[in-house]
Amino acid sequence: MINFLHTYHPVSILFSFFNINIHYYGLFVVLGILASIVVILILNKRQQIDLNIIIDIIFWLLIWGIIGARLYHIFLELPFYLNHPLNIFKIWNGGLAIHGAIIAGIFVIYWFSKKRQLNFWQLSAIVAISVPLAQAIGRWGNYFNQELFGKPTILPWGIPIDPINRYVPYLNYNYFHPTFLYESIGNLIIFTILIILHFALFKKQTDNQKLINKNYKLCVAGYAIMYSILRFSLEFLRIDTTPIIYNLRFPQYVSLSIFFVAVFYLISLFLKKA
Repeated sequence: MINFLHTYHPVSILFSFFNINIHYYGLFVVLGILASIVVILILNKRQQIDLNIIIDIIFWLLIWGIIGARLYHIFLELPFYLNHPLNIFKIWNGGLAIHGAIIAGIFVIYWFSKKRQLNFWQLSAIVAISVPLAQAIGRWGNYFNQELFGKPTILPWGIPIDPINRYVPYLNYNYFHPTFLYESIGNLIIFTILIILHFALFKKQTDNQKLINKNYKLCVAGYAIMYSILRFSLEFLRIDTTPIIYNLRFPQYVSLSIFFVAVFYLISLFLKKA
């Protein structure tokens, strides 16, 4: 794997037919979505929410998740899109920011749970556990697009980036940190922890609704905390364009905000009586 990453030059197009290009980015996004849907369906066997409801929430999460992810990405690189407005619609070139999808997803689940009179935390827990698996798979799309790579490196797993995709300060460097891989591995670890946590928490049947809700909240907070730590750390390596405030990148402030909200909520949760 290390030798492959170091020597292989990825291309963005998987194949073409009738002048239509099918991109690796789209393939891995779709694979990630399908994997997360499978996880949701498996988890729901224990939660026993009506299948039609699950299908509906998946549909709305997909639509608004993609919209939110795209709008957030556009915001991060607003000067570029103001100068190239048509690129807003070229989603196959990449540009889906997970923080935007998360924010959109929270609103969708809240709206949906109110509309269908469902448990917000139950829906959130099922979705939160599936998300890191989708992220782990989807990040490989960034690799084939040669985007979101890190700083130059001489490490044996550094990935080659074509000159046209390098940022101006780094034109003379050939190999860069595969931050996509770091995040993919990190998300797989988060997914594994959350799956183990879920089955450990719901191993025993109980009628204590307060305890059940606490378990749902633990799963959601667990994802929020772990992914925020991962993303905050990796932002020190990333060199893609984003607003920088007091030497920290904007996604780091978002990650810190999510982290502290989740930690304080978790503390308050344990301070309350079950």
